[in-house]
Amino acid sequence: MNARKDEIINSIKGGLIVSVQAYPGEPMRHPETMAQIALAAEQGGAVGIRCQGLADISAIRGQVQVPVLGLWKDGSEGVYITPTLQHARACVMAGADVVAIDATTRPRPDGLTYAETVKALHADGAIVMADCGSFEDAVQAAEAGTDILSTTLAGYTPDRAKTEGPDIELLTQMVKEFPEFPVLCEGRIHTLDHARQVMEAGAWAAVVGTAITHPTSITSWFAKAVKAGGDAR
Repeated sequence: MNARKDEIINSIKGGLIVSVQAYPGEPMRHPETMAQIALAAEQGGAVGIRCQGLADISAIRGQVQVPVLGLWKDGSEGVYITPTLQHARACVMAGADVVAIDATTRPRPDGLTYAETVKALHADGAIVMADCGSFEDAVQAAEAGTDILSTTLAGYTPDRAKTEGPDIELLTQMVKEFPEFPVLCEGRIHTLDHARQVMEAGAWAAVVGTAITHPTSITSWFAKAVKAGGDAR
């Protein structure tokens, strides 16, 4: 497993991971559509695909050659990103090369601690990515021996204010304190400058979702800019 883990982690170093997800009720929320977008992202140079839901993981795994970072969102509050060991194991069975789980210090629905969850997944041979919302979360994840750390939940828990762009401060702190761990930056990387900034700050890889794969948000950004320009005439 160590050789496989090293191969996967090294394959994403210095690259772009594209998060391919659609929210409930959106037109693109269909596994085949997500798989097509993932393939297009791979052809554009993505070194990995992050995706959620068992059907999407399976469909995307069947289309792309790059590593698949899978998760399962269940609910919308508290711990809902791959909230239990059962969820995580299902993601692996569906084809995820790496399973992303909530790494916050909040109680987990199945009563297991974060460390217990990681230990069980490692016993299964799984590669685990920690979705952190604070430096304290990163400490917990590092102590548990998590394979990959990420800033995914920064600004989405009460621990830190939501920054306009990526949380460079948290990323920098994590990179400095945990040099032996690959640290991904995820969350609000909306521009090319943002992407450059996180890599310059030491990120192992940059995870971009909304700015690439969510046309509703992208359209709204342009619509607001066009309206503001029109109102200024």
